[in-house]
Amino acid sequence: MTDESGSPRSSPRRLGAAFLGLLHSHVELLGIELQEQKARTVSLLLFAGLALVFALLLLIGLSALVMILLWDSYRIPGIIGLCVFYTLAAVFCGLRLNAAIFDESSPFNATLEELAKDRERLLP
Repeated sequence: MTDESGSPRSSPRRLGAAFLGLLHSHVELLGIELQEQKARTVSLLLFAGLALVFALLLLIGLSALVMILLWDSYRIPGIIGLCVFYTLAAVFCGLRLNAAIFDESSPFNATLEELAKDRERLLP
């Protein structure tokens, strides 16, 4: 039972080494994907916050403009129109947010694909 001659004793070692190699590459890939997801999330949050601030400033300015233009003759309909518009916009955004929260897509597709390929290669 020598190890260098390809005896059954060396086969479990090679299998273990191959398994550890696969595990190492998958853990490394998972780490890379986690870093990419983290950077993407921070970027999305930053730009979403800035977009929200500028959109709110724009809405305040446009609302003030509409109210100035309609103040003398259509004060109440102007206020009601703005409220209806803001309500519809809030409902639309809430529905989109709900759809995004319950989206079932996986952020780790590459890792899952590699695991599936390895399973297909290892199983006869």
